[in-house]
Amino acid sequence: MLLTSIYDLFVLIGTYAFAVSGGIAAVRKDMDILGIVLVSFLPAVGGGTLRDICLDRPVFWLSDSLMLWVALAGGLSAFFFYCFFSRLQILRWMDAIGLAAFAPLGASMAMYEGYGAFVAVLMGVLTAIAGGLIRDVVCQDEMLIMKGDIYATAAILGAVSLWLFKEILGLDSQSALPLAFLVTLATRAAGIIFHLGLPHARVR
Repeated sequence: MLLTSIYDLFVLIGTYAFAVSGGIAAVRKDMDILGIVLVSFLPAVGGGTLRDICLDRPVFWLSDSLMLWVALAGGLSAFFFYCFFSRLQILRWMDAIGLAAFAPLGASMAMYEGYGAFVAVLMGVLTAIAGGLIRDVVCQDEMLIMKGDIYATAAILGAVSLWLFKEILGLDSQSALPLAFLVTLATRAAGIIFHLGLPHARVR
């Protein structure tokens, strides 16, 4: 792993949460266990893979197979415990946890590689939403990012807050990552609970 123990923890949280969200989406499409596991990998490692390719660095799961095992565990959790998850209506919430973990992580990765604020925010958003987009396309679901409540906006705020906490307030990763996680999760949760969203164009 790259930075610190708090970084490692957030990678694990985000990977598992996104894997469960992918597995749940696959179960709802009546896929078999192999399909469920394969789809669970899409949100779990998809965004981070694209980020690493863009940053011209080794793809994270090639050097750390633990993330693949965590993604596998998430997919199997969705397969075996779908009834439990469905009672909690947990797809959006697991997706929100993954979003909150990965947006600050992507921004932190870009900052570690020496990039400025704009690229850091862009990499944070890419890490957070790209895998979920691939999952929704494969499952032929309406994309969460296209729904009315706040989604990509939460990822942007999470990445921006990570940059502000580190560059403006001078916090280290041990403090900045959890704070940015809370900012992202609170923003996404507000969108889910209160159906908050950005304005749409008025078309006659």
